[in-house]
Amino acid sequence: MYVIASLISGLIFGLGLIVSGMANPAKVLGFLDLAGPWDPSLAFVMGGAIAVGAVAFALAAKRTRTLLGTPMRLPTATQIDRRLVLGSTVFGIGWGIAGFCPGPALVALGMGNTKAALFVAAMLAGMLVFEMFEHRARTAALATK
Repeated sequence: MYVIASLISGLIFGLGLIVSGMANPAKVLGFLDLAGPWDPSLAFVMGGAIAVGAVAFALAAKRTRTLLGTPMRLPTATQIDRRLVLGSTVFGIGWGIAGFCPGPALVALGMGNTKAALFVAAMLAGMLVFEMFEHRARTAALATK
């Protein structure tokens, strides 16, 4: 049941990205280009997503189990640290250059967008490099103990 619920959720999310224009890098870049012909429509999409997310998190915070019976695991981190700031910066730069972020890139890849294929390959390479650095840092930390 969990896999089916995940599939349905992913399909709804992907459809929402297509309908809202978030899977179209030209639309996203039009939103990010404040000096050119700015397209504010994605601000409404993001505002709606934030509102829905805020309500969902408020409701989820009152629960101990999900609707499918698994333990509720909500984020607990509240500290703004160097890793968060650097990660957000890299994310924003990538979004501004390519017009994609991970979710819309996967949707666009599924739609056959060749730019999305390049973005997803670069994203996966970046994730691999990150994991290599994390593994090295964990190994070094264990060696010093």
